Amino acid sequence: MDTLTNKLFPRASAPEPVAVTSALDARLASLPPHLVALSAFLLGGASALTARHAYARYFRRIPNSDWVTPDILAKRRWVKGYVTSVGDADNFRIYHTPGFGWSWPLKFRRIPSASRDLKDQTIHIRLAGVDAPEGAHFGRPAQQFSEESLRWLKNHVEGKFVYCQLLRKDQYARIVGFAHMKPRFLPGLLARFTGRNVSLDMLRAGWVETYEQSGAEYGKWGKDEFLRLQTESQIAKRGIWKYGISGESAADYKRRHASGSEVVDHRTAGSPSSTLGTVGVASTTSTRKRTVAQKGLFDRLTRWMRRI
Repeated sequence: MDTLTNKLFPRASAPEPVAVTSALDARLASLPPHLVALSAFLLGGASALTARHAYARYFRRIPNSDWVTPDILAKRRWVKGYVTSVGDADNFRIYHTPGFGWSWPLKFRRIPSASRDLKDQTIHIRLAGVDAPEGAHFGRPAQQFSEESLRWLKNHVEGKFVYCQLLRKDQYARIVGFAHMKPRFLPGLLARFTGRNVSLDMLRAGWVETYEQSGAEYGKWGKDEFLRLQTESQIAKRGIWKYGISGESAADYKRRHASGSEVVDHRTAGSPSSTLGTVGVASTTSTRKRTVAQKGLFDRLTRWMRRI
């Protein structure tokens, strides 16, 4: 039976390795030497370019905001980074951690922890679409709930890996972008699709308001979604809306101090601190007078130095 089957359906015999090699050598020998050399050069160049692009895209660190090029922003590129510090309630710094090897079980790359080692090695991220209460800076008093907002952001992102979409640079050379947390049980690469958006989470918790100034970014969610979440927090009196919605916004606070005018924040009406309203206004006025005096002295000193 096997003999009959073999006669009717003969099996194709595999070519001998030696014969295949000899045929290939013969074909190569028949090609002009300059064509072989050119082909090898082109293949080598293509491989080098591919490797260079892969390294630049997936393995090369971006040291700081100065290294974020217009091309990166135009592509709205996503980067992974470790949050080294939180400065205010709507911005923080990340140490860019491209590729792999930054966390267990395959950890063989180190993230610096000392301040001197992190100098000029972090990207300053400004959360897109939201505005948090202003802290005390340059002699200005802090807004109500600024400490609570800052504490919320610290608890959620500091010392953790986040995935940031880089959108644009603001006037302070910070990178405006969306930050997503790594999904709990899914690969980090899916963070852009399934990770929690920090800006939206802060809106839900009531610790920020929607940023509506020039250059605002709302991503795929749109401004309406940001305002919807803000309205929900206001109705529920969460976070900065605990005492109502008539208070001074972060944008108005910055404009007021830029113009040097004064106003009482009515958002704190009914709060324990509101009983100190008169003292608070007097303290604020005194602080502003000291700041103006210092500024006048600095201006006079600057003019004197220029004459020298």
